[in-house]
Amino acid sequence: MSVRESVQGLFKGPEELDLTGGQIGPSLFYLSLPIVITNLLQVAYNFADTFWLGQYSTNALAAISLGFPLIYLFISLGLGLTIAGSVLVAQHIGAGNRQEAEYAASQTVGFTLIVSIVLGGSGFFFITDILGIFSAAPTVLGLATAYMRIIALGLPFLFGFIVFISLMRGSGDTLTPMVVMFGTVMLNVVLDPILIFGWGPLPELGVQGAAIATVIARGAATFVGICILFRGTHGIRIHLSQLWPDFQYTQKLLRIGAPASIENTGRAISVNAVLLIVTLFSTTVVAAFGIGIRVFSIIFMPAIAIDRGVETMTGQNIGAGKLARVQKTNRFAAKSSFSILAIMGVITFIFAPEIIAIFDNTPAVVEEGATFLRWIAPTFGFVGILRAYSGGFRGAGKTLTSATIAVVLFGFIRLPIAYVASQGLIPIDWWIFASPTPQGIWFGFAASGIIAAGVAALWFERGAWRDGDLTDEISQVSPTPDEPSDS
Repeated sequence: MSVRESVQGLFKGPEELDLTGGQIGPSLFYLSLPIVITNLLQVAYNFADTFWLGQYSTNALAAISLGFPLIYLFISLGLGLTIAGSVLVAQHIGAGNRQEAEYAASQTVGFTLIVSIVLGGSGFFFITDILGIFSAAPTVLGLATAYMRIIALGLPFLFGFIVFISLMRGSGDTLTPMVVMFGTVMLNVVLDPILIFGWGPLPELGVQGAAIATVIARGAATFVGICILFRGTHGIRIHLSQLWPDFQYTQKLLRIGAPASIENTGRAISVNAVLLIVTLFSTTVVAAFGIGIRVFSIIFMPAIAIDRGVETMTGQNIGAGKLARVQKTNRFAAKSSFSILAIMGVITFIFAPEIIAIFDNTPAVVEEGATFLRWIAPTFGFVGILRAYSGGFRGAGKTLTSATIAVVLFGFIRLPIAYVASQGLIPIDWWIFASPTPQGIWFGFAASGIIAAGVAALWFERGAWRDGDLTDEISQVSPTPDEPSDS
């Protein structure tokens, strides 16, 4: 067997997958593997920015460390809509309702575009005030503001490709987004150093160059993705006549998507709130935190991919009425995700300094960043469990349950622990964090991950995902359109 045949054997298109029958393991693997690669490619946008700006200056690196959680926050506010679209598409396809699936996809694209324009415009005008809450050096704040204003203007492009990925995933096609992402990442990798350092006749733009490169590349990805959706030759099809938001259907998207937005926004706010604590320490700690968050975004890719795969399989099996298979799928996913991330945690713990040095080889940043990674690496497996069951809840339409776990445990457990431990507020001599230290923040990350995993597993196994699922609503989609004409 040739190398090409071996590589091709790792991937299967939606026409080759049966997500509602057959063995769970192979179906989840072939569905999730392209998601892993797509997400790794997506992280490459941030990786390229971090790498080149790390070579440019430490202040530039600290600036995007401030900006990255805010980007996550903007995207999270609208991400719930794409999750709602993905869940509805998956459940309608599982139920055999192709027309309703296409209507759900079209409505999701139209409404998400409007939301992204509103968020981008608001972010552009208020970005200075938002970043001003952080206690960072004036130089760093100025660079972060310049970076985020460009990102805010390009938010419709960032949202556009996310909604394309989500809708294709709901239909069971994770391969096409992977191929599209590969081409656009290559574009970003080429543009980054050219615009940051000003190669050739182009001026040196620094952090603004990194932002422009990202927006251009995401814009290209969105254009290709929307064209694919209109053609309908892969995954799911959208129709021009159905893009304008239908108020009644928008309520349905919001009912499912709002809690999902709260979940993702809660995670983003948690990171931003922790950043407030981080900025009480030196710029070195801020830079180390920014690198650590990006490292997590890479390491957690398998867990996030399994999360999204379980979301799709749960949705399609609920639509098909195969509830026993839903529970088996989620249990299998939780075990698999724990095993994969536990192994990655061991590797991360051993090579923590070398990993940090890839982004910034400043000795102080390497030392603090490695400490951060070594605090949280032993808990990676628990994060895998959390993500697997969270995907199951969302696929069942229980987005509020998933949101509750994220908001309560990260917002009301991680943040207090991080603040109390890092500021030395427990006046006990034997307490490991008896004096102010950033290690208390790292401890907060580790503790909250373990607690969240336990709560998610217990909640799911008690059958909470069955209560009020969307199975009955599948036959009540309003309206049920005739086959439209886009002419």
